[in-house]
Amino acid sequence: MSFSAPTGAAGAAPGRGTGVHSMLRREALVSLALAFAALPRPAASAVTAATLAVEGEGARLTITLPPGARWRVTAAADPPRLIIEIPGTPWRAPARLPGAGPVRAARAEGGRLILDLARPVTPRAAESEGRLTVTLTPGTPAAFARLTGRTLAEGGRAAGPLPLVVLDPGHGGRDPGAIGAGGTQEKGIVLAAATELRRVLEASGRCRVAMTRTTDRFIPLGGRVEFARRREAALFVSLHADSAPGARGASVYTLGEGSDAFATALARRENRADLAGGLRLPSVPPEVQAILLSLMRAETRAGSARIARLAVRELGEEVTLLPNTHRQAGFVVLKAPEIPSLLVEMGFLSHPGDEAALRRPEHRAKVARALGRAITEWLARADRPEALAAAP
Repeated sequence: MSFSAPTGAAGAAPGRGTGVHSMLRREALVSLALAFAALPRPAASAVTAATLAVEGEGARLTITLPPGARWRVTAAADPPRLIIEIPGTPWRAPARLPGAGPVRAARAEGGRLILDLARPVTPRAAESEGRLTVTLTPGTPAAFARLTGRTLAEGGRAAGPLPLVVLDPGHGGRDPGAIGAGGTQEKGIVLAAATELRRVLEASGRCRVAMTRTTDRFIPLGGRVEFARRREAALFVSLHADSAPGARGASVYTLGEGSDAFATALARRENRADLAGGLRLPSVPPEVQAILLSLMRAETRAGSARIARLAVRELGEEVTLLPNTHRQAGFVVLKAPEIPSLLVEMGFLSHPGDEAALRRPEHRAKVARALGRAITEWLARADRPEALAAAP
């Protein structure tokens, strides 16, 4: 059987009926979504293993995490404690762990593992291949007091590809960069440091890493920017070791008009050619493109500022810093409008002390560890928007 809709005055009925049907479909979809939301969800995979052992003068805690578990490490005082939170994940490992080194005892309480401390410690946390490792080394009361009330580290992620961090060892090939009084070439120092930083980041399990160069070859500045943009990088970090009379210590730079003459001069030296390509925006009117680009740049600069603050904090715990450590300048390699970017001057080869330090693998490892901590914390905060407000 078939029938046709009436005509005439009721000719508007098909349109009105289509609207009613659309509304009903929307309501049905909403009801279905609510019904699914009300269904009991399968229990989250649990923590089933945890160990605490003496390591040197400190201790090492290892927790086996289920896929996708989030975690956070905080410190508390009176009495001194470290707290490892794993929200939404049942704890089926032993509820108590025997003390080890500076840890009197460890106990699981409501999704948290609490470490009761016998003395101050300096904690480091990293996640790799499904294991959270918290390393405790001797600390001072004053240093531990500064840690209390802060998120010391956090991680975990939803399913999906890891974010990509692009490391850019400056110069290369026919461009040696700065050359120290002892003949040290910047291009070799930054390549070695970037390789070490890649190892640190990959071991954290928090990100994928790509390098603009892994050998001694020249890459134009614009090519470095495009390398990161083609791969849709989450973060771009360019490593350098420049030359400047009287300057000593590590410093970081984000894109800006030039916070001072020193930063402007450094950018001018680095910017041999501004070859950055244009951003591909949707096919919309020019005025809309301008708004989109402005919003994108504002968000990118905010992300760049956050990684700069974290880098300054972590580098300051490991190496000497240049006064006024975070500066702004118009470096070409920082100009990708959609990728938060940071340029790190690890020191100055024009200073004999910096040159000697940067030649030592153990010093470059300190820089890599500091930057690794900053980057992994930045990634964790970016993965948890509610944590961005807590950034230092």
